[in-house]
Amino acid sequence: MDARALRSEFPILDQEINGHPLVYLDNAATSQKPRSVIDAVKHYYEFENANVHRGVHTLGSRATDAYEGAREKVARFLNAASAREIIFNRGTTTGLNMVAGGYARQQLREGDEIVITQSEHHSNLIPWQQAAKATGATLKFIPLQEDGSLKLSDVETTVTERTRIVSIAYVSNVMGTVHPVKEIAAIAHKNGAIMVVDGAQSSPHMKVDVRDLDVDFYAFSGHKMCGPTGIGALYGKTALLEKMEPIEFGGEMIDFVELYDSSWKELPWKFEGGTPIIAGAVGLGAAIDFLESIGLDEIDRHGRELSRYAYGRLSEIDGIAIYGPSGNRSGLVTFNLGDVHPHDVATVLDTEGIAIRAGHHCCQPLMRWLKVSATARASFYLYNTEEDVDRLVDALVKTKEFFQL
Repeated sequence: MDARALRSEFPILDQEINGHPLVYLDNAATSQKPRSVIDAVKHYYEFENANVHRGVHTLGSRATDAYEGAREKVARFLNAASAREIIFNRGTTTGLNMVAGGYARQQLREGDEIVITQSEHHSNLIPWQQAAKATGATLKFIPLQEDGSLKLSDVETTVTERTRIVSIAYVSNVMGTVHPVKEIAAIAHKNGAIMVVDGAQSSPHMKVDVRDLDVDFYAFSGHKMCGPTGIGALYGKTALLEKMEPIEFGGEMIDFVELYDSSWKELPWKFEGGTPIIAGAVGLGAAIDFLESIGLDEIDRHGRELSRYAYGRLSEIDGIAIYGPSGNRSGLVTFNLGDVHPHDVATVLDTEGIAIRAGHHCCQPLMRWLKVSATARASFYLYNTEEDVDRLVDALVKTKEFFQL
């Protein structure tokens, strides 16, 4: 994989910010879009725009074929058993809320347990808080190791016969930790629980096989993996999706409507009320084509190599604190520079044309666990290079000098 050559596929990267060539290191928040994705969305609006599943005219048929074709691509991308197991939605947050609201609230009873970790993104914490409050279930947390990783022995201890749901991010958006999802799923199933996975940070970087992992639900966002914003998908095993109730009602998802009652369409359409995100699905399908043309294994290798390189280079800076494991991390590095607030660090880096993320990263409980209010985060993707990391390190040295550290 030639990251330098790939940069030419992303028009936005060919610009200067504050007089410097752009170095975009905020990929965990959202990735940039290649021309093929931009062109696919443009082509849809220019030649195929119509509502799906409803019209019998030519444009309606084209739009429906494009939309359902994208669903087939997502099913292959995740190795789902059927495209019926793929529910299009706005992204990871919506997918997790669908499971918490449409499945958990129907199945949980007082005294049941939901098991997560303290390192979860708010999208994989707040829905379970609300489900627990609504049902009387108990929320439990698997202890974190000092570097933010998990020990399977702690998972074994935390997950009990009263556990009904285990929900964990495959990859932490702060620590970069890659959790042993397959092994955790086996522990969950041994205790009669289902396994839910937040795939927001894993789907862009690694090959995901939901059947090999044996997870029950898997949610991800298109915009973090070269796709458009506002589109994502929820995978669920057919038997569980059949039990799950919709959380959004209206046109498109209904089978038959009476004055006082209604029935739902079959999977997957019972969960896709209203006009769906058609252009977004088309763009997501194009993004999957783009990533698969490169190879997810190559993308994963590149991201891990860059994070190792960045960890080593950043460690050369006196007074820097780096969070998360030194090894087995996905493509990001989270840090603090002395007592300089991360927002100030990010502001100075922006003057050098370098875009990073600063704040609590929607992980306030994890920030408290780390005993900080916020951190800075540099996150890498397939178009980033070691030169980008070197630019980051040089700019951080200038930042130290600016704040007289």
